[in-house]
Amino acid sequence: MRLRAFTEPQQGATYAEIAALAHRAEDAGYDAFFRSDHYLVMGSGDGRPGPTDAWTTLAGLAVETSRIRLGTLVTSMTFRLPGPLAISVAQIDAMSGGRIEFGLGAGWYDQEHRAYGIPFPPLGERFDRLEEQLEVITGLWRTPDGQRYDFVGKHYRFEDSPALPKPVQRPHPPVIVGGHGLKRTPALAARYADEFNVTFPTVEGARESYERVRAACVAIGREALPVWSAMLVVCCGRTDAEIARRAAAIGRDVAELRENGLCGTPAEIVDRLGAYAGAGVDRMYLQMLDVRDLDQVDLIASEVMPHV
Repeated sequence: MRLRAFTEPQQGATYAEIAALAHRAEDAGYDAFFRSDHYLVMGSGDGRPGPTDAWTTLAGLAVETSRIRLGTLVTSMTFRLPGPLAISVAQIDAMSGGRIEFGLGAGWYDQEHRAYGIPFPPLGERFDRLEEQLEVITGLWRTPDGQRYDFVGKHYRFEDSPALPKPVQRPHPPVIVGGHGLKRTPALAARYADEFNVTFPTVEGARESYERVRAACVAIGREALPVWSAMLVVCCGRTDAEIARRAAAIGRDVAELRENGLCGTPAEIVDRLGAYAGAGVDRMYLQMLDVRDLDQVDLIASEVMPHV
């Protein structure tokens, strides 16, 4: 199983703090550094100093790092038009030397849309738009050099597009689709995704979600997706006191974290990851809510990573 660092900067982090975590994750041997794409704090706290834009952040990290893969889990399709988004991601892929991975979702946090004046259509329309965005973004990237791209959909129209620039990774960066939906999400993953991700699942919940996507792949005659992933909050400590301190720092209860996340000593977390591996998880995104806790990054790298 590959371990990936994941953080939620909308809870309160500067670019410098995000970059410090990304550099530490790269130095420690993590497979990737991912971040959320949100504009408003969730739960307690005021979110100061304020949100950082996901793709602006990744552009900076693309030139500041050299090995670690970078991406969002996931970008909300409500935030950006698909044409400009395809251009931005392709450019950042080039800036990184081909290390970008592209997660795209329908969006769900209506309050951040109200806070920053972003339209938030009903759920059905958001999924319609998500499907069209996946179609046109991958279509732009796949269009052969020198040819033009056209698309007429319900929500987007492209006429005689040069479909430039092209990403370094061909035909395009890996596409990540995720969620707990029973029908449309598996269908979109089967059609467009290179990786399917499920957030905060139980072991059995992860297995069931993957089976729905496998069935959707069979329905369209596609082989199973190459990558199955999950995301869980992590709280790792050498002692009970250290575990309790880390839980308190992110405003969580140790007992709740043990039930719903990856919480405990390195050995306990290794065992928990083994259960998820048995459900088919081959990439785990570790949600690190305290962006300043670089010691936890090192602890997991030295005492968990070698055993998974």
